[in-house]
Amino acid sequence: MAASNHDHAASRHGTPPAFDEVRWVVQIRSSLQDDAAAAGDDDDDTGIPVSIFNVPKPLHVHKPEAYTPQLIALGPYHHWRPELYEMERYKLAAARRAQRRLHRNGGVKLEALVAQFARLERRVRAHYHRYLDFGGETLAWMMVVDGAFLLEFLQIYDFVADDDGREGGRRRQGAEEGVSSRMAHLVDFAGRKSAHSIILRDMLMLENQIPLFLLRKILEPQCACADEAGATLQRMVTGLVKELCPRKMMDGFPEIAVTKHAHLLEMLYHLLVPKPEEEDHDADEANNAHGAVHDDGFDIEEQPAEGGGEEEQKKPATAGCEAVKMLVAAVWSIVSGLNTGPMRYVTKPVAFAVKAPWKMLTVVPGLSAMKNPVESFFSSGDGSTNNPRDPSSTTAGYLTRPPLIEEIMVPSVSDLANIGVKFAPTTGDLSTIAFDAKTVTFHLPVVTLDSNTEIVLRNLVAYEAASASGPLVLARYTELMNGIIDTDDDVALLREKGVVLNRMKSDGEAARMWNGMTRSVRLTKVAFVDRAVEEVNRYYNARWRVKTKRFMRKYVFSSWQLLTFLAAIMMLMLTTLQAFCSVYTCSRWFGAVTVAKGD
Repeated sequence: MAASNHDHAASRHGTPPAFDEVRWVVQIRSSLQDDAAAAGDDDDDTGIPVSIFNVPKPLHVHKPEAYTPQLIALGPYHHWRPELYEMERYKLAAARRAQRRLHRNGGVKLEALVAQFARLERRVRAHYHRYLDFGGETLAWMMVVDGAFLLEFLQIYDFVADDDGREGGRRRQGAEEGVSSRMAHLVDFAGRKSAHSIILRDMLMLENQIPLFLLRKILEPQCACADEAGATLQRMVTGLVKELCPRKMMDGFPEIAVTKHAHLLEMLYHLLVPKPEEEDHDADEANNAHGAVHDDGFDIEEQPAEGGGEEEQKKPATAGCEAVKMLVAAVWSIVSGLNTGPMRYVTKPVAFAVKAPWKMLTVVPGLSAMKNPVESFFSSGDGSTNNPRDPSSTTAGYLTRPPLIEEIMVPSVSDLANIGVKFAPTTGDLSTIAFDAKTVTFHLPVVTLDSNTEIVLRNLVAYEAASASGPLVLARYTELMNGIIDTDDDVALLREKGVVLNRMKSDGEAARMWNGMTRSVRLTKVAFVDRAVEEVNRYYNARWRVKTKRFMRKYVFSSWQLLTFLAAIMMLMLTTLQAFCSVYTCSRWFGAVTVAKGD
């Protein structure tokens, strides 16, 4: 055992442990013999999906401390880290108290519980993605001790129903006595102590999870029946999830089925993310609209935008040209009837400009410089046309390919508010994200921000990316919030509208939190989020204020060639007008009245 601990410590510090061939052969032989002995056993790992993963490296590299336990290790992944080993005394104390309760209630010894866990070894290992390089007895003792500590901590959140039947009204009698004086400086019922918050965050980390069915088996000997143990565990878990769930304002907190989820983080994820049936329905609608075949594949890696060849780089200019010609024709239909004054001298040139092909005019020196600005200004800008370079817009890659940069980019809250967009909070899940063009309202689910939110969201995104259970809905949501929140003013606007309940130190800290959650996984298309972003961008890009601002910034303030051309044209026109007026009397052309000076 000492050698095994040394190997684990060495591997944690980056040095590979010494390879023992004899030990390896013994482990392989024992594992295969156990497989043969467990054939047909009800506790076989057949059908148990992996649910406790390593955090994907692209996520871990950005902020390692968000995924690494800081105070306590639960489960095998971080058990041998020296800096976390000082919490073993508290876990052992919790195990001793659990042993006394077991003996008092049913006369069961802790060793009997360890033996039961040892028989469930293959089922326990099936939940973990990483190979657990230690024996079954070690794993069983680890789960019993860590589970006893976790249950003692969860007693804080054991609420019973109020007199009117509502959950969460008052704490179960005796819950306060369940926490020993030795742990009093770590936890408190108000949650004000720093150690309490750190333990909460550690409990929700992806690599720090324990299968929930083990917690129920620890509770069963302490309760009158198995149903009572299940109800107690459900109350504890529900209270914890209410405390940590970023989505507070809901139409009645949904009932949590503990037996349907592998661990605490998975339970919180399925509470936040829409049901798979709803997501499949949305995906089917998107597929029908795009003629695509659904596929939920994704890569845990940042992918650059795919560049095409020379043919793909050619942009069609016909649409922009026709838009300019249609505008000129509409203006000409109005002013062509004005055949008085100087208008009769410009009728024929303008008529030629309307009828002449636009490409012919752009060949004329000087006018070619105006082609792109004019087309850009008068284009629809709604982004509704399919991009011919995007194969996912018309092929089966609609959901398998990551969104284009145009589909991810979204104006900030301040920019949207400046053009009249309103923000409204919703009390549903993430599927309630939508934009109503008729009322110009952006509907967003309410999110509560506190000291635990960032850690919880990051680990939820990591679980979503590692489990590969479908489209990355939560990652797409964090990308949306990252896009619309740039400054503290954006957070302030959302807070005033009730979309954000900010319990952090300032709006600036909340803005930095969202901006720090960079895109480090390859996103997938999510139908309802993509639809909302597309409609917001279409409405925003169609505003004349936005078009004018972009036109001035792109073609006026940042284009000295255009400014030089316009100045030359203006000087030429003024010189021509001056020469014309020096030969002819301009007053009779414009109907001016000459006022004689009096003596």
